[in-house]
Amino acid sequence: MMRGGLRLSPFPLRIALLTPCLLIGPLFGAVTYHSDVEPLLEQHCARCHRSGEVAPMAFDTYARTRPWAAAIGEQVALRRMPPWFATGMPRGHFANDPSLTEREISTIREWVASGAPEGTPESNRAPRTWPAGWNLAKRNAVFEMPATFEIPASGAVDYQYFIVPTKFSEDRWVQGAEIRPRARSNVHHVVVYVREKNSPWLRDGNMTIPPKSDILLVYTPGSEPRVLPEGMAKKVDAGSDLVFQIHYTTNGQATLDRSKIGLWFTPKAPAKRVLTLQMGNSTFRIPPGDANYPVLVRGTMPNDAELLSLFPHMHLRGKAFEYRIIPARGPAQILLHVEPYDFFWQLDYVLPQPMRLAAGTKFEWEAWFDNSVNNARNPDAKAAVHYGEQSWEEMMIGFFEVAVPVETTKEKFFERAGREISLPR
Repeated sequence: MMRGGLRLSPFPLRIALLTPCLLIGPLFGAVTYHSDVEPLLEQHCARCHRSGEVAPMAFDTYARTRPWAAAIGEQVALRRMPPWFATGMPRGHFANDPSLTEREISTIREWVASGAPEGTPESNRAPRTWPAGWNLAKRNAVFEMPATFEIPASGAVDYQYFIVPTKFSEDRWVQGAEIRPRARSNVHHVVVYVREKNSPWLRDGNMTIPPKSDILLVYTPGSEPRVLPEGMAKKVDAGSDLVFQIHYTTNGQATLDRSKIGLWFTPKAPAKRVLTLQMGNSTFRIPPGDANYPVLVRGTMPNDAELLSLFPHMHLRGKAFEYRIIPARGPAQILLHVEPYDFFWQLDYVLPQPMRLAAGTKFEWEAWFDNSVNNARNPDAKAAVHYGEQSWEEMMIGFFEVAVPVETTKEKFFERAGREISLPR
């Protein structure tokens, strides 16, 4: 992030005008908005492209969609929309892959070519409905920052920490959660931690995050609500607080934020507890002008677990990120390869089924950075870049979720009798 700030705008406004050739098409039997295109937009696009959501234009009615018809056709044909950056894996390899099939893309392009006709609403099809103000359908509780935070028009803003008491008198199990920033264009990320009742963190000047404090949820541009598989949940102990760690960026206009998180509880303890782990490298130095600088980190699973999802994180020079399992013999198994990496649209990649990982499984994450003048987002190609919190610095962190036995705490998960193996935390 450049000093002075940069507006977060994940949706480039590339507008293609309808040319005369696109307006000439078969009118008889043409693909129409209501019968063919509306269901595709609801399934693949409406989470963002509807009134009140992150996209700058809504596709929730024909009148709102029609002016963007040519741009929609162009973007889906180029596979820029819906945003998805996992390469080398077939569609469906991840449970939350929103990509359109070739047939679906052809349907949209045919609709554009035939003049984007409206058609007649299907009498037997009810439009998809969404919960007001949320994407998470079920919510038992909503926790909000205790007060609004004033974001300045310019300059760097240090990480902010907001403590929100849960006042839970008994343990709660969270199966679903969604973070909703108010000032989306200024929020680089939100991490909501669970601070245990007796934790010294953020008391008496103690700013160091204890390794046993689990992450409840992470928000970045592009984030979806996280709903865990049946029988799995995250634990919030009685008396715990939620800590909102927020990184704000400035964009030339002062504004206010009061982020919140909605939680959906399971009625009873699940079979498995979910933990969010991370493995990263903070000792790198990216040379000036280097267009493909690699950064590597390795670690070992301390105990048996089931892998649920992967979430890579870098900043403006991030180019690509790869998660790998390293077997005792044979080639590495690639879990995820993201390229290009998009700082403005950071995604969580959810496995369709949990993957069993035995204690001692060796991991390797590798990231590549473009610190050259060819990177249009590069704050300064002449600077050597180190690890840092601000966006003009860099990060290399691979978050991932695992399911463990229900009685296993995060602290206990890293205990392995007689063996010194662990993940960098």
